[in-house]
Amino acid sequence: MIEVRDVTKIHQSGETEVRALQGVSCRFPGQTFSFILGPSGSGKSTLLYLMGALDAPSTGEIFVQNRSLSTLNQTERDTYRREKVGFVFQSFNLLKNLNALENVLAPYLPQGVTAEQKQHAEDLLKQVGLGQRITHRPNQLSGGEQQRVAIARALLKRPLLILADEPTGELDTKTGAEIFSCLRDMSEQYQTTVVIVTHDERYIRETDYIIRLRDGKIADENRAE
Repeated sequence: MIEVRDVTKIHQSGETEVRALQGVSCRFPGQTFSFILGPSGSGKSTLLYLMGALDAPSTGEIFVQNRSLSTLNQTERDTYRREKVGFVFQSFNLLKNLNALENVLAPYLPQGVTAEQKQHAEDLLKQVGLGQRITHRPNQLSGGEQQRVAIARALLKRPLLILADEPTGELDTKTGAEIFSCLRDMSEQYQTTVVIVTHDERYIRETDYIIRLRDGKIADENRAE
């Protein structure tokens, strides 16, 4: 599904080069849950953003369904992010002036929303347990409810891939467990590949795939068992 080949990412900080990733090679199986683990500064989020085409490697290549992201032009990269990838971030990234339904539909508002998209968004909000909160704005929702809106938004496009960066980082343990349960249920229903960056290993199952990074390099790569 996703293959990372000898990827290096170098950031320039003044006159200093920061090597966020150093020759990383790994694979993420399709239609599975995978985790990228490691201490702060290990390159976890950098790798996630590269797979989402939010940034480009300094060297090396990333293949998604056997196509190298480096061969995409800017329009194709935008299309890939818009149609193939759903993003879920720690900070929810909801628009304060929009209600839950409008936030799910936000990526499509500039072009105009079809009746089918609106119905699908409503159905997703019901599936994530927010059927009674559709017209509520973010300040009327708990952290866990806001993250459920973000998950529904990510799934609206029926993406090939969901990339989640510390999706439970601002949530308590109970709510975090509910969010992971929701992600797993929706991933199974839509047969979506999910890759999650996290510090918290409590939500990992035996069937999950794990990549461990340390100092920008692969420290371990295996099943959770």
